[in-house]
Amino acid sequence: MKKDENRRFTTDHGNVVENDLTSQTAGERGPVLMQDVHLTEKLAHFTRERIPERVVHAKGAGAFGYFEVTNDLSEHTCANFLSEVGKRTEVFARFSTVGGEKGSADTERDPRGFAVKFYTEDGNFDMVGNNTPVFFIRDAMKFPDFIHTQKRDPETNLKDADMFWDFLSLTPESIHQVTILFSDRGTPWGHRHMNGYGGHAYMWYNEKGDYVWAKLHFKTDQGIRNFTGEKADEMRGIDPDFSTRDLFEAIEGGDYPSWSVEAQIMTPQQAREFPFNPFDVTKVWPHGDFPMIPVGKMVLNRNPENYFADVEQAAFSPGNLPAGMGPSYDKMFQARIFAYPDTHRHRLGPNYHLIPVNRPRGVEGGVQNYQRDGAMRTDGNGGGGPNYWPNSFGAPDPDGSRPVPPVDVKGSAWRHTVELADADFVQAGDLYRKVMDDTARKHLVDNIVGHLGGAVERIQLRQAALFWKADEDYGRRVAEGLGLDADRVRELAAMGPEERAQATAE
Repeated sequence: MKKDENRRFTTDHGNVVENDLTSQTAGERGPVLMQDVHLTEKLAHFTRERIPERVVHAKGAGAFGYFEVTNDLSEHTCANFLSEVGKRTEVFARFSTVGGEKGSADTERDPRGFAVKFYTEDGNFDMVGNNTPVFFIRDAMKFPDFIHTQKRDPETNLKDADMFWDFLSLTPESIHQVTILFSDRGTPWGHRHMNGYGGHAYMWYNEKGDYVWAKLHFKTDQGIRNFTGEKADEMRGIDPDFSTRDLFEAIEGGDYPSWSVEAQIMTPQQAREFPFNPFDVTKVWPHGDFPMIPVGKMVLNRNPENYFADVEQAAFSPGNLPAGMGPSYDKMFQARIFAYPDTHRHRLGPNYHLIPVNRPRGVEGGVQNYQRDGAMRTDGNGGGGPNYWPNSFGAPDPDGSRPVPPVDVKGSAWRHTVELADADFVQAGDLYRKVMDDTARKHLVDNIVGHLGGAVERIQLRQAALFWKADEDYGRRVAEGLGLDADRVRELAAMGPEERAQATAE
């Protein structure tokens, strides 16, 4: 690269740096002088280079691109970015492992985060999903506990199979996601070859104020491709950054990955008559009852110029919803609306929305509100305009032209317990029986046995009983692989959750 003679080496404040190899000292041997501003600035910045690591989704890769509408959706939503076929919206997508630390291997067995920021003219829409359509739990009260079990033992600082499976075996609603995780879908072949799912149901509403519930699916146009457990372990040693490298090099070489975006639609009446809670994120909506309709195409065609600036500082929140879209009753969705931006304020600061990758684009007149001040306020901070509402100085008014329509709620304010039902096991059993072939079932059982085998026997028995409840063959093969008494597993499967927990207590 040819040197630009007009570019000068300066401090952060623009002062010229005359030497970047030696400190200012009193004499040749020192000591170092406190007046060496460049040295102190350089060291002070270095010790602060690392912002707190994400609690989840710590390791990720990302890219910019666009979303293009391919179907008229005005019947369902008045969201401007979905208003006409052919309309394009800039996006930034981030893919990540969920439980692993920032230095973990890309091919670890783990769900993958699949987050997309749409820079719409009505503000950002953040689709914060995973590469699986369901999740382990349906109530966020359990989320901190669940994540603790996916991290490290507080005594040994090692990953621990006992804590991992102890929680899951006492949380039967997790069986669907566990089955997906320990299939080959738990080790995708890079970020380009996996689907993405919004998971939660969104409210979509039109100009009349009529609404439906919608679930988003991003189907990879590259084709689904997964590692086997054995090959994933092998790749961890060969290239722990495999997925990050694959995405970057594909885009750099002009092989732009794309996803076909589709939606399932459920009317309020259908939701009321549905046989189980349609907002339970541990379950899917059957495609036969709620077929896919095309929405658009997402293409990623530009790598970030700086990883930290864009990928590491990218901040997504499920509550970022433009007019035409709203949240649903999903308990996990509701909790994430608070937890995500709260995390960003802790990790990046109260003005994280001003970081370029997070800043809304295309909003007419720019972002206008009455929030002021705070660390890292890098814009004009509202200038001399009023910092309160209501005011009579011509400052922006709220816009109620496309409000989220009202929805009926009823019932007592209480910590309502959701009783475990057969429906919690049906979809996991169907996945095992109807979707997987013999090879996929063998890989699933082998992967489970290899990991669950590290837990104590009483936890193995309890978890094998949950697999048995999903499908007898499923549970029997896991039990046999672990060397457990199959009759004992069958007895535990017939018990209720509390009785089963007591029967396998330490």
